Amino acid sequence: EVHAAVPCAISVGSGSATMICDTVAVRVSVTFAPFAVALMDPKTATPLISVNGRGRLLYEPYRQAVPTESAEGTPTEPVRFNSFTDPLPFGSPSVGVDVDFPQATHVYGIPERTVAHALPSSIGREPFRLMNLDVFEYLLDHPMSVYGSVPFLQAHGPSGSQGLLYLNPSETFVDVGCGEGGDERTTCTHWFSAAGTLDAYLFHGERPEDVTRQHAALTGVTPLPPLFSLGYHQCRWNYRDEGDVSAVHAAFEEHALPFDVLWLDIEHTDQKKYFTWDGYKFPSPARMQEELAHTGRKMVTIIDPHLKADDSYPVYAAAKQQNLLVTTDKGEAFHGDCWPGRSAWVDYLLPSARQFWASRFTPDNYIGSTPSLYTWNDMNEPSVFDGPEITMPPQLLHRDANGSQFEHRELHNMYGLLMHMATYDGQRTAYPERRPFVLTRAFFSGSQRYAAVWTGDNKASWAHLAAATPMLLTLSVAGIPFVGADVGGFFGNPSTALLVRWYQTAIFQPFFRAHAEFKTKRRE
Repeated sequence: EVHAAVPCAISVGSGSATMICDTVAVRVSVTFAPFAVALMDPKTATPLISVNGRGRLLYEPYRQAVPTESAEGTPTEPVRFNSFTDPLPFGSPSVGVDVDFPQATHVYGIPERTVAHALPSSIGREPFRLMNLDVFEYLLDHPMSVYGSVPFLQAHGPSGSQGLLYLNPSETFVDVGCGEGGDERTTCTHWFSAAGTLDAYLFHGERPEDVTRQHAALTGVTPLPPLFSLGYHQCRWNYRDEGDVSAVHAAFEEHALPFDVLWLDIEHTDQKKYFTWDGYKFPSPARMQEELAHTGRKMVTIIDPHLKADDSYPVYAAAKQQNLLVTTDKGEAFHGDCWPGRSAWVDYLLPSARQFWASRFTPDNYIGSTPSLYTWNDMNEPSVFDGPEITMPPQLLHRDANGSQFEHRELHNMYGLLMHMATYDGQRTAYPERRPFVLTRAFFSGSQRYAAVWTGDNKASWAHLAAATPMLLTLSVAGIPFVGADVGGFFGNPSTALLVRWYQTAIFQPFFRAHAEFKTKRRE
């Protein structure tokens, strides 16, 4: 949609200049020294959004490391975290800004987190952290990072609704709160990031849905999903073999229990090599899928981003030969530990790497797949078992189409997005006549265009059941509506009462899937 140019007037005073632009909905005032932006009501000049009103704007470009004795100011030095060292090969960046919503009473968003839907103040406690991580048994009512992040916040009050999209995919902290000394307002925010640039979008509307519509116009909407994906999904880590799959399928049929999709976790593969099958446990995968399809049901298999470092594994060998892997700051392919053991990771920032990944989903490459098979992208924060905070070292390097290099710290939170974007394209390429379905654990702004999201490895407890609803509402406010939480809890064994109540609640989730880890009792 193309809009007409907005008329602006510039006034110059002593030592500064101000530009004022008027629209029907808002007046925008930009002051150049000191820099500040204000969105105001065009009739009353009431401030609605204030950018850098508290003077916390920070834009620190990369600084080259220099010897301490010749430095002017503080030198850039390697950062140490436990046993890990970050050499900061491109120097030490940092950006930040304060954004306040003077007329609002509540703020929402910045998923993924386990606090109340309306964000509480972080004054006097840790700021909210946006850093996609593989979190084992995550805490409730805590500002910690979980699996995904969307740097979008929506504010609401008597004067309407406002929004901010802070489009930075690096590790980011958000302080929420207007101050100490009894000021309990949560409508002042301070954003600061470990890398990247300041790229922010401001929204205003009379109602929350107005801001939601503007945000969706910018970041995209969820395409109409295939009908089966709105039904009930049955999953477990792991159904043992084809006989186990057939028995579960037959039992659902025998008891006339509706279900639409059966899922297979990592144990279905040959030594955790994705796009393969364990030939002993799953000797006839196509026939297994066709038996499900005969009753109108589908199958989903897990495809993670780590590739087993084995030259006899065609996917790894081809990615290595074509230089499609994430590299170290020395230019060598990075290897770390994950489910297969020693593994490498595809550099999805590279368009040719995404095309390579998408091509893996064709029937010629994914032997044993059929048109009724869909995809689950897990561990894509990315999870690296022997990495700092169980993820990639920040100094690893990615490349774009022009050959420019970017440190992993600059794009960490969008790694999962780039992966499921490629997976979505792979499904469209392999089967253009059907609607794709992809589930992802890690996500970023825009993920709603490609994948459904679930809240990861929760627990079989009443507290985790209660936490699921605000977590899903927060995701929806941030533009990702096709969401769900593992029914019954991933860890632990729910009581009968808890499991029944979880099903009663989860039937209203857009994504409705039962899932549990291998140590739990069978729940089918």
